[in-house]
Amino acid sequence: MSDHFVRLGAVLGGLALGSCGSEAQTVGQLWKANCASCHGEHGEGAGAPTLLNDSDWHIDTHRARFDAIKNGLDHVPDHAFGSLSDAQLWGLINHLREFQASARRERGEYLKPAAGVYASQHQSFVIEPVVTAGLTIPWSVDFLPPTEGRAPVMLVTERPGTLRMWDGTRLSDPVEGVPPVRHRGQGGLMDVAVHPRFSENGFIYLAYAERLDKPARNSGMTKIIRARLDLTGGSPHLADLRTIFEARPEHYSQSDIHFGCRIVFDPKDPGLMFFSIGERGSAQFAQDVNRPNGKVYRVRDDGTVPDDNPFAAGGSDYPAIWSRGHRNPQGLAFDLDGNLWDTEHAPRGGDELNLVQKGRNYGWPTVSYGINYNGMPHETPWPEPGSDIAMPVFAWLPSCAACGLDTVRPGPLGEMFPSWRGDLIAGGLAGQNVDRIRIRDGVVAEREELVWGQGRVRDVVTGPDGSIYIVLNDPDHIVRLVPSAQAEAAPGE
Repeated sequence: MSDHFVRLGAVLGGLALGSCGSEAQTVGQLWKANCASCHGEHGEGAGAPTLLNDSDWHIDTHRARFDAIKNGLDHVPDHAFGSLSDAQLWGLINHLREFQASARRERGEYLKPAAGVYASQHQSFVIEPVVTAGLTIPWSVDFLPPTEGRAPVMLVTERPGTLRMWDGTRLSDPVEGVPPVRHRGQGGLMDVAVHPRFSENGFIYLAYAERLDKPARNSGMTKIIRARLDLTGGSPHLADLRTIFEARPEHYSQSDIHFGCRIVFDPKDPGLMFFSIGERGSAQFAQDVNRPNGKVYRVRDDGTVPDDNPFAAGGSDYPAIWSRGHRNPQGLAFDLDGNLWDTEHAPRGGDELNLVQKGRNYGWPTVSYGINYNGMPHETPWPEPGSDIAMPVFAWLPSCAACGLDTVRPGPLGEMFPSWRGDLIAGGLAGQNVDRIRIRDGVVAEREELVWGQGRVRDVVTGPDGSIYIVLNDPDHIVRLVPSAQAEAAPGE
């Protein structure tokens, strides 16, 4: 364990007794009253050594650090930090992580290009522009099956409510037939997913925020539809629309946040699809199986519910539920072994990477690595003994606003990153990051940040050619990662 944390435990324990036990204090106030006199206003050190260089923050070290600060250490007598609540103690650890992350950025600790080439742990790559004009808040991309002699066609959703197509050179006019969306706050037109058997059925799926005016005016909720993408005639258009999922009208909300939503198909059975819906800012409903909020769902590709779903036989008003206790899952992907993963937003710190399994409870809001946005402590990351809550495999501290997730895989047109094959690629909005995460035996074996500072990352997708496409907001661009050797060999680029 770091000596810095031993000293921090001593300082916190020595100063907090009898002085800062109120639950009404923010983590910033707690830090200032307990820690700043020795460790500085931002952890930089003021008599005691800096805490800003500590980088050993694997998820399995959090509890040991917490216990050391709460209970003290044998060789640091009379400094147990028991006067504050567990939530306050975890809030201080979370706050310190914010300081450390800011310090790393200020020191320039991120992957930088040399002559345009990024040298990551296993692979050198470049970032190529794909679409740099004409988009308004792009949210998601997916690809139609490639055809001989033509570049893969990319479908792009824009949150205000338009679906466009990119043929490698030109961005199309809006595809006709997209339903009207409730574009307000974080809602609008969100994910697009192409059916694995598109060549046979022509189906695509859209997730969007639908507006209802009853029972409450201008309420919204995530809705999933299927449509046939008709490419005949003069203009592409949607036909044969079918509702795959919609909530009960009384469960629509006037909230403007946490709609989710991602859609993926089961690689072992392309007739099954999964999708995620956020808790819409109503944390208490994430645990309620009679509410649609904060869940991952499993349905057949026509919207019917499989008999082996955990609530198919009863016990829920929403038998399509697969798992619960999610906050705002905006990343959903299968790995090459057929495991389902999600990334989801925590409040402030503690965005999660979860292995999503049948019937499991992922804890929100009863456990969380995060704190409240206003700086007030929330909970601790650990469930009560005997709890059935599934813990994340990884948590981002501080929050990156996790959004977009895929697996590096060969595409039908080839493979670009064999040294990353099977790794997860995860994006972040506020973090402006793309991370590569390698899972071995259920734990994170490697994690490295590939991209930082290009813009808010909305989606990450492995394309048909094996390159990695990144959807950005601010600027509203689409770029892709390709191996540096591949880029050098491409004529005219």
